[in-house]
Amino acid sequence: MERRLILTWVLVLCTAMAPCLGYYSHSKPYVPPREKVTKLHFFFHDFISGQNPTAILVARPNFTTAFNDTPIPFGSVYATDDPITVGPNLTSGVIGNARGLWTSTGQDVLTLVVYWDIGFTQGKFNGSSISVFSRNPITQTERELSIVGGRGKFRMAKGFAQLRTHFADFSTGDAVVECNATVIHH
Repeated sequence: MERRLILTWVLVLCTAMAPCLGYYSHSKPYVPPREKVTKLHFFFHDFISGQNPTAILVARPNFTTAFNDTPIPFGSVYATDDPITVGPNLTSGVIGNARGLWTSTGQDVLTLVVYWDIGFTQGKFNGSSISVFSRNPITQTERELSIVGGRGKFRMAKGFAQLRTHFADFSTGDAVVECNATVIHH
């Protein structure tokens, strides 16, 4: 009984001292900095085929159906490292990359859910990135994805990215996609 009492007092003292340990700071009202709007225009190159693919299969569904004759069957997960360029050709100048994952999530219509960290390695936004997490119905020529965050000059970003397929080969899964992004950030 005495042992329980001592243990109880030790726990009470530790709990009472926890706020004094300094793992937090006192709260202050948040005053957000002025928001900026940045418009970006670039192309990303997503290639599944060839000697140097920019998207590779990391998980696939375990079934044998008609879906297997598509390069992107339902349930497939790909890791990406797509080059970002100023124009539709790879030789137009690489300004960054879109690294992340996409999953084939449409059973009836080819749709991806994408998470990309679009990082810039050249120019004014070198070292900064925007985070995209959204549904991407790739059979539509034009679509819109959500920008849900960012880092560097795009800290606290939000916004949207309008995508337009510039080139697509649905037999190989290769594509070049134009992106017009509106980024709201601090």
